[in-house]
Amino acid sequence: MSKYYNAIRSRNLYKPDGDKPFKLSRSKLELFIECPRCFYRDRRLGIGRPPGFPFNLNSAVDALLKQEFDKHREEGIKHALIIANNVDAIPAKHPDLNKWRENFKGIEYLHAPTNLLLTGAIDDLWQNSRGEYIVVDYKSTSKNEPITELNAGWHQSYKRQMEIYQWLLKQNGYPVSATGYFVYCNGQKEDRLFNNKLEFDVTLIPYQGNTLWVEDAIFAAFHCLNKNILPAPSRNCDYCAYVNAIRVTEEELI
Repeated sequence: MSKYYNAIRSRNLYKPDGDKPFKLSRSKLELFIECPRCFYRDRRLGIGRPPGFPFNLNSAVDALLKQEFDKHREEGIKHALIIANNVDAIPAKHPDLNKWRENFKGIEYLHAPTNLLLTGAIDDLWQNSRGEYIVVDYKSTSKNEPITELNAGWHQSYKRQMEIYQWLLKQNGYPVSATGYFVYCNGQKEDRLFNNKLEFDVTLIPYQGNTLWVEDAIFAAFHCLNKNILPAPSRNCDYCAYVNAIRVTEEELI
C-alpha cells in the first residue's frame, strides 16, 4: 500500500462509540455533499480519494493577497479594490485572524448535538461600519473571458464554502454580514509577452450567503458516519463510477 494510503489510515477516523469531539473540516463536509460514499470511505474506513496535484501558483496568489491586505489592515486604511467597488468595509483587525487562516486549524465550533468539531480556514475578513464581519475568499484562474459572476455549476462549492465560514463565525458569536466577497484574480495571456511576469485582472464579486442549510448538512453527515454499511454513491461521482467500472470489468474477466 502506498505511503499516501498508509498516512490516511493512520489518521484519526470516526468511531460511532467515541466520546471525544470528532474534527470535521469544511472540505470534508463538502466531500459529503459531493458524494456520501466517498465521504464514508474517507472518514470511517480511511480510504481517501487519490490526491490531486498542488496548485502552487494559486497558493502564491493567495499569499500575496494576504500580505497586501494585511498591509492595509496594519495601516487601518481601505484597499484600492474596496474603494473602486464602493464597499462599506475595511480589512478587519482581529487577534485570532492568523489562527483562523491556518490550514488544519482555522475557526472552530463544537456542534453539541453531534459532538462534531467543525473547522474552516478563511482567507480574509473585512468589517463594515456596522461592526459586521465580512467573509472574503480569494480565487485565481486564467480564462479568456472576464469573470464577473459565479454562474458555473462548480461554483456552487465556492458559495457553500463561504456560507460555512459565515456559519462558523455566527456560531462563535460574531455579527456577520450576509454579503461576502470573492476576490477573483484572472491571469491574462492574450496579446502580451511573458517578460517574467504574470499579470491579473482582479474583480470583486459580491455574494449573498444563506447559512440555513449548514446544520442540516452536519446532521446528515453525522448520520452517514454512524451507519455500518456503505451509503449510496452520488450519481455524478466520477471516483465511484471509476471504482465500479473496474469491479465490473474484473468480474467479467473471471
